[in-house]
Amino acid sequence: MKGDVDILKVGSNEMELVDFRIFKREDGEIYEGIYGINVAKVREIIRLPMLTELPGTPHFIEGIFDLRGVVIPIINLAKWMGIDAPEEMSQNARVIITEFNNMLIGFVVHEAKRIRRINWKDIEPASFIDGSIDGSKITGMTRIEDDNVLLILDLESVVQELGLYQPSNTRLIEADKKQFTGLVLLLDDSSTARRIIKEALMQMGFTVIEASDGQKGFEILEELYEAHGANLSTKLRLIASDIEMPRMDGFHFAAKVKEDPRFKMIPIVFNSSISDHFSDIRGKEAGAEAYLVKFDGSIFFDEVARVVQAHML
Repeated sequence: MKGDVDILKVGSNEMELVDFRIFKREDGEIYEGIYGINVAKVREIIRLPMLTELPGTPHFIEGIFDLRGVVIPIINLAKWMGIDAPEEMSQNARVIITEFNNMLIGFVVHEAKRIRRINWKDIEPASFIDGSIDGSKITGMTRIEDDNVLLILDLESVVQELGLYQPSNTRLIEADKKQFTGLVLLLDDSSTARRIIKEALMQMGFTVIEASDGQKGFEILEELYEAHGANLSTKLRLIASDIEMPRMDGFHFAAKVKEDPRFKMIPIVFNSSISDHFSDIRGKEAGAEAYLVKFDGSIFFDEVARVVQAHML
């Protein structure tokens, strides 16, 4: 899947989405929900295979199956979102095999449509979504043709609900037997991810300032510069940024920061669920000092400590 699309230029603030559909029954009518997932997370799309059920697991786990020697859990997205899906729609269901957070997970959808290239500035954050949709499962939305709305799901919430990672809240930094001080600017559109990363950074001794996208993050940088001037680099120790964010993605944000003489000395660490090697390369090209995959707590502690110590004045 990844090799079938054009390479996106670093800093272009664009992404490519697999457009897929989930249908729901409501008041006797069938409605089509339009959703998207970043192509960088998609391995392949297959027909729904024969599954082995797992007793005692959450209701949205359909089971597991063996994909060329790798056992993969299969998540029914309609069930995860609490959607009453028409039974007949499951007959032609597809499974989107994804790789993120260094894990393979399959997601059952009713139809996979096409690949769309979308600018992040055209994606609005979940705060703009009305109360008819469970915003806790959505990170953003964008308008497409015929005035339809495409929603981007917070798949990191699925990972948390599955209990597939258990971030440490007890490990202390070993470097020099001391913790750090100063500010860290944390950018992530997932409230789940922000909470976990913020806890880790606070454990290291930092004071954390949060933003849900790159545009807001850059506005905060400008406000901090007004307050601290040229001393900002001694106050703001690090920027920890996600990649996938509405309005301005992490790559575009990093390129903008590194091009600005006011901020270029502030180190940036990407912390993304996208675990392919190409994104690592793109992160370095954008100017980041490190590219980490969520949520390996041990590596996160070590790399943040290394980057901060290397840039201390």
